[in-house]
Amino acid sequence: MRTVLLGAPGSGKGTQGVFLSKRFNIPQISTGDLLRAAVSAGTELGKQAKSAMDAGALVSDEIVIGLIRERLSEADTQNGYILDGFPRNIPQAEALDAMLSDLGQPLQGVVLLDVPFEELMQRLTGRRTCKDCGAIYNIHLSPTRVEGQCDACNGELFQRQDDNEETIGNRLKVYEQQTAPLIGYYQQQGKLHSVTGTGDMDQITQAVGQVFDQL
Repeated sequence: MRTVLLGAPGSGKGTQGVFLSKRFNIPQISTGDLLRAAVSAGTELGKQAKSAMDAGALVSDEIVIGLIRERLSEADTQNGYILDGFPRNIPQAEALDAMLSDLGQPLQGVVLLDVPFEELMQRLTGRRTCKDCGAIYNIHLSPTRVEGQCDACNGELFQRQDDNEETIGNRLKVYEQQTAPLIGYYQQQGKLHSVTGTGDMDQITQAVGQVFDQL
């Protein structure tokens, strides 16, 4: 099952990707991880990516597509994979389709985790992290027993700098402008499967798993 996970920041893509990867024994492929690994290994594409990053520029789609192509040649992707964090816009989706067509391995499905804007804001702005053990809570959705104190180790909770309302609002705006159009793009291909990303986590996981069972 060759798939893409779509969803706004805070929609739960990472959580669901980990579950699906384990259940179906296929790798979850993050372009961020690919870039870091290529730079660390000093591969040709890694060197090109590092040059762009050192110059403060975005890594080109051509380099990212090259990294994905290399990753898909590895043995653990033969039964499928989950792309997480790519594509982020229509040009990237078109480039991905062209590359996969060249390999004779087109995408079989795209799963969208659909979460309303208000809940995304709650999830992201309400996040608090323990300074000592790293446990994560949410003051709106999963508060601690004692305000500002970790349930596990009694450590002090803090809000990450990039979890403020302005920064998160900007991230969601970028998603709406650049990534949300992919919903229509994949609908036209008949590949989009939308799953409600709110409510009980186990039920969401079950719903996503049922989509994968059908691919």
